[in-house]
Amino acid sequence: MNQRSIILIGVALVIAYVLAYTLGVRWDMTEDKRYSVHDHTKALVRSLDAPMTMEIALDGDLNAGFSRLRKATVELGEELTSLSRYFQVQPIASSPERDSVFVSKGLVPTVIHERTQDGRTAQMQVWPYAVLTYKGRVAYVSLLQNNRGKSGEQNLNESIENLEYALAENIHLLTQTQAPKIAFIEGHGELPERAVYDISMSLARYFQIDRGSLTNDPTMLDGYKVVIIADPQLPFSEKDKYILDQYVMHGGRILWLVNGIRLSQEVLSKEGYTPVIPLDVNISDLLFSYGIRINPTLIEDVQCLPIPVNVSADEAHPNYQPVPWYYAPLLLTSQQSSITRNVGQVSCSFVSHIDAVGKDSIHKEILLATSTASKVIATPAEVDLGDLNPDLTLFRWQYVPVGVCLSGIFPSAFHHRMAPEGIVAHQPYTQSIPTKQIVVASGSVIRNEWQQGQPLPVGYDRYSGMQFGNRDFLTNAVLYLADDMGLIELRQKEVALRLINDRRAHQQHLKIQIVSVIAPILLLALTGLIMAIIRHRKYIRL
Repeated sequence: MNQRSIILIGVALVIAYVLAYTLGVRWDMTEDKRYSVHDHTKALVRSLDAPMTMEIALDGDLNAGFSRLRKATVELGEELTSLSRYFQVQPIASSPERDSVFVSKGLVPTVIHERTQDGRTAQMQVWPYAVLTYKGRVAYVSLLQNNRGKSGEQNLNESIENLEYALAENIHLLTQTQAPKIAFIEGHGELPERAVYDISMSLARYFQIDRGSLTNDPTMLDGYKVVIIADPQLPFSEKDKYILDQYVMHGGRILWLVNGIRLSQEVLSKEGYTPVIPLDVNISDLLFSYGIRINPTLIEDVQCLPIPVNVSADEAHPNYQPVPWYYAPLLLTSQQSSITRNVGQVSCSFVSHIDAVGKDSIHKEILLATSTASKVIATPAEVDLGDLNPDLTLFRWQYVPVGVCLSGIFPSAFHHRMAPEGIVAHQPYTQSIPTKQIVVASGSVIRNEWQQGQPLPVGYDRYSGMQFGNRDFLTNAVLYLADDMGLIELRQKEVALRLINDRRAHQQHLKIQIVSVIAPILLLALTGLIMAIIRHRKYIRL
């Protein structure tokens, strides 16, 4: 290759770079496609018909992890800017006025504790938020995931993975002209509005929420994206089952939160024991036709919440100590599903297990499961507060399914059956169009408690003070069911976590600096020497 060819190649590369930069063309050569934007996000940004501003508040003297998060946020913003002339990115300068606005919106800063090289601990405060503004509407986007039990590096990495979904979700909300509707079904002893207050407030950000009982019109639910059935205690009539079945046949989506057993918490707290019996709300045939069965069993799990128990023999001087409450398992979440990816453990109590049945044409995906040391008890049975030390060698069950996602074409439970009496005449569907449902064998997953007249967050344990992933799981579940654009798929993005050995980096920092500075110079000098030798040998022969 002569000198002229090298010059032509160099000129071609420069022209290609200028054209790619001008046209906004990029090639993502990374293994995990960390710089690629999903087609759904591209369509959202390109649909903008007015300026949208993204202001990034994450600034200051950041450590390496938060610097990565800021860099990823800026790069994603620049990529979105290249997709639409209406999208603009700019930083928000740190100021007391900015911080006071964040505080007024209920946002709190993140305090970072860093250990310096001399062993001292330094503390700094950052605001990991972005602000989206569109047509006078404002959305505050949290850039940081903070899941209990995970290291700072893991949470920051998950934040980067979730970044595109967080922005796309809020862009979708800002550009949405009318909120879709969801409904909580009543009339069968379901949880009252007070008991689902926290999740209702969380979902109200995305949906218009209605509550009500079923009538005799089989099309009454057709205007709702999702129907939620939260912990029913009374049997469903054949008419109500028919309406729910035809709703599914028309493409409706249902979140079932149904117990397989019945017991009295009041009797348990007063008497110290209570019988446990199967709970039949007359929907077993409906769920069976959809490929699922909730078993009338009670699960114990070694991975569970604690409860305070008085271990003192002196009643005048009680001594309460935490004791594992095996009937309140902490459910594991699947990291393979977009619904539960990066969601923490889900707390619940008195749960049953689920079996997959029926045809394989309905896709079944496990979302929630017990740990590797569980026990399944057949009912009728008894729960006794005096029996807090069970034989753990009997906890031999592993990953028992408690929550399952169903998707596909569902057969009607009323195929070859007459419509129940009282139903308004219509043309019934015998199989559904492609749709999806989620079944969880516990109503406690969605129930929130109250303290001093204030609702507690769903998934919050008052005794341990821990917040579990119930709200995130339920919100993601409803968003998945209502999602027609496929935005929830953005939660599947995975960025490989490549950690640095901090101790080794501090101990060998001088060596690393010398190698990093001198090695490129030596490599360049060696390349030049080789090229000089080659040219010398080439021209000496001439």
